[in-house]
Amino acid sequence: MPARRSRPSRLRALVREARSLPTMALLALIAVVGVPLVIMLTPEKHVEVFGQDIGVGARVPPLSLSGPAQIVQLGNAEFDLTEVEVYGPIRPRLSIGPLERPPDNGPLLTAQTADRPGGVAGAVEDLIEGFATWYLWGAAGMVLAALLGSALMACARLLVALRRAHTRHRAVHWDDHAGPIGRMTTIAVTASVLLWGGAGAAALHGTTTGLGKVTSLTDLVGATTVSPSPVGPPVTGVSGAVIGDSRAARIGGPPVVGPDGTVDPDDAACARSADSAAAQLSLLRGEQVLNLACAGASVAAGLRGPQLREGVTLPPQVGRLKQVQGLDWVSVAVGPNDLAWSDFLLYCYGLATCDDRLSDGEFEARLAEFARDIGALFADLDALPARPWVVVTLSYDPFPAEFDPTCPDMRGPIGTPGLDQEKIDLLAERNRRLNDVLADGAARYGFTTAAPNLTPLCAVSGDRMGPDLQGLNRPDPFHPTAIGSLRMAASTAAALAVARED
Repeated sequence: MPARRSRPSRLRALVREARSLPTMALLALIAVVGVPLVIMLTPEKHVEVFGQDIGVGARVPPLSLSGPAQIVQLGNAEFDLTEVEVYGPIRPRLSIGPLERPPDNGPLLTAQTADRPGGVAGAVEDLIEGFATWYLWGAAGMVLAALLGSALMACARLLVALRRAHTRHRAVHWDDHAGPIGRMTTIAVTASVLLWGGAGAAALHGTTTGLGKVTSLTDLVGATTVSPSPVGPPVTGVSGAVIGDSRAARIGGPPVVGPDGTVDPDDAACARSADSAAAQLSLLRGEQVLNLACAGASVAAGLRGPQLREGVTLPPQVGRLKQVQGLDWVSVAVGPNDLAWSDFLLYCYGLATCDDRLSDGEFEARLAEFARDIGALFADLDALPARPWVVVTLSYDPFPAEFDPTCPDMRGPIGTPGLDQEKIDLLAERNRRLNDVLADGAARYGFTTAAPNLTPLCAVSGDRMGPDLQGLNRPDPFHPTAIGSLRMAASTAAALAVARED
């Protein structure tokens, strides 16, 4: 009867197995692939902090020894939470938005939230508890990853053994491989648990230290301006309103003339046209529509804050909305000015290439800032007293999918390289990402989106009604013509009809 293997001999066998090539490859695979995969696949744990729903998880770690935690606002805007610096691969990730207004209708982002029940200590405890729950699910995922990796490596070992046995005309016995495979699996599971445990301890230390500095939701997401106060006299007799930028104002069109034959200073400063989206919607829907859109408007300067244009200071468009009595719906078109889209157009027209890291980094920074601003704007619209339907107009792409060298609007001004296929693809991709921010934020607030189907530059519309966009030979290129404004209004009207049916 064979003697039972002693503990030292089992330990020596484990050490030998740990040094074997298959086990070392498996451990490397678990560390390099398994940990990021588990982090990515483990679902967030949702907790309530400062009256807001926050998803707690971890970001997929970049190749660095340490890094900050991460905030994801409205599902797409990512920025670092510099107060929380973590060593190791597990770096917390907090998902926030849309923000919920307190029951007392008080301010969303204020240090006073620290004085509410539980205070800072309670908030930190909730976040840490949520992270711990996520971490335990991740630990189970690591064990599963180790077992799956061991199974794959075991299959690979057996295949190699079968190949060698076939070459040498020898039989393969499972008993000869069961021991090494079992030891390899034991080592893999143990190493995975130890790796996850060490990373978790480092993450807990960094998270606890960093969150100890948090006093309000503002510390997590950064400060934002307070929702605009109602501005101007009450407005009655209108069913809908349009807010936004020069696309909605329809810059370049005929001016809005009052009954007395004069032009209102605000309409003139904002370049509002008589054939704007609001005017077209009024005709399409047979109701009065208020036009608050203004050329050059962005979320911060125009919609949520005052805007200085042509020597006139315009009040926040949201502030004017709050004075509309019985408002039934609102259409909003915003985005390109927030990203300073004209900068990227000039860059691509004027340089041989425009996909360098500098401009790409600038785009990413502007897009992240816009996502935070649009979240605040959507919160304002969601809290309007009349609770109107909200339609978010997506940004149209002025260029066709295929580059046309005969198109003067693609060649650009004399002396410039103009556009090419790569530049058109780059601009289209950036426009798509802008629309992703708008669409994702709208979905989170239950708003409707409208996607205007405008015929691009140098293309002929199917109904041959004329160009939808102004070309480079016009004072306001890339903006809608009267026909384009009508198509934008039609897309909004269709979105409103669908929203009502739902």
